Amino acid sequence: MTTDPKIWILALAGGFLPSLLWLWFWLKEENKKPEPKAILSMVFITGIFAVVIVLPIQKFIQVNISDINWRLILWAATEEILKFLAVFVVIYKTKYDHKPIDWPIYLVTAALGFAALENTLFLLKPLSIGENTLSILTGELRFLGSTLLHAVASGVLGLAIGFSLHKKIFSKEFYFIVGLLLAITLHSIFNFFIIENSGSDFLKVFASLWFMAIIVMFLFEKVRRMN
Repeated sequence: MTTDPKIWILALAGGFLPSLLWLWFWLKEENKKPEPKAILSMVFITGIFAVVIVLPIQKFIQVNISDINWRLILWAATEEILKFLAVFVVIYKTKYDHKPIDWPIYLVTAALGFAALENTLFLLKPLSIGENTLSILTGELRFLGSTLLHAVASGVLGLAIGFSLHKKIFSKEFYFIVGLLLAITLHSIFNFFIIENSGSDFLKVFASLWFMAIIVMFLFEKVRRMN
């Protein structure tokens, strides 16, 4: 891995700026009773740290799981679970998780922190060998696709938890399991078409992802209006 500070600065800028732009987009309408900036910052940072934990786990899966489909599913599951835990360790049993909108907001924040470091690591290699055009294209594609995927997938789980917040214990567990399975499924499908199909269904995949993003935004507004 390169030690050139200029390369790291460019990679960090290319990795973090898209996530911060998406974070601003998701949070800009939550201005009546916004979540505390300090808590949002902590969640974003724990989302970044989750990448450090995910990488060795995914390496273990790659070495020990030969079936590519199961490998992609387990990779996606690992990321979605760790992004949830990044939020859980910060806000569980605090006064910051009492509103239905809290969980989706925090999960999207953690997901974008996760995507920021992941994007940075993806940009390091092409930048270190001087492929600046490739780096720009990689950054743009991850801004449009992968970064949004992380936000949408975690947003789905957050919405499930938000909808269940004032329900009975059994219902909460059911909503959580369904939300987690939906997040993993969405993430796995995206990974399969991008990685295994070499981007041959690029437009279809991205159109589907944006369609899901619109649905999630609509549900965000519905959860935001819940008491």
